[in-house]
Amino acid sequence: QLELVESGGGLVQPGGSLRLSCAASGFSLDYYDIGWFRQAPGKEREGVSCISSSGRRTNYADSVKGRFSISRDNVQNTVYLQMNSLKFEDTAVYYCAAGPYGQWPDEGFYRYWGQGTQVTVSS
Repeated sequence: QLELVESGGGLVQPGGSLRLSCAASGFSLDYYDIGWFRQAPGKEREGVSCISSSGRRTNYADSVKGRFSISRDNVQNTVYLQMNSLKFEDTAVYYCAAGPYGQWPDEGFYRYWGQGTQVTVSS
């Protein structure tokens, strides 16, 4: 069974940090770009960040630049999203997805999706 599983979400105060993980089972992430997307209540899903299969290329949405950092460990078959200086507007369900090179943030190209993990920023 091919799947992605996100973890690491939770409740955090503004200014706090969380690290999300995206672990793959049943297939190798080595050949895929991995994107993080999020969907806030009442809003469309949006791209947050992505990392190329080699790890050499990363991209970020303007809203998270300088606060979020994406990385990957192909040995562990896992991708991480370090989120610092969290804001109320970062509250959303965060999804990771595997897709072909260079298509982020177009989620239509992303083939495998996780079930999502909730991030809530609240005081």
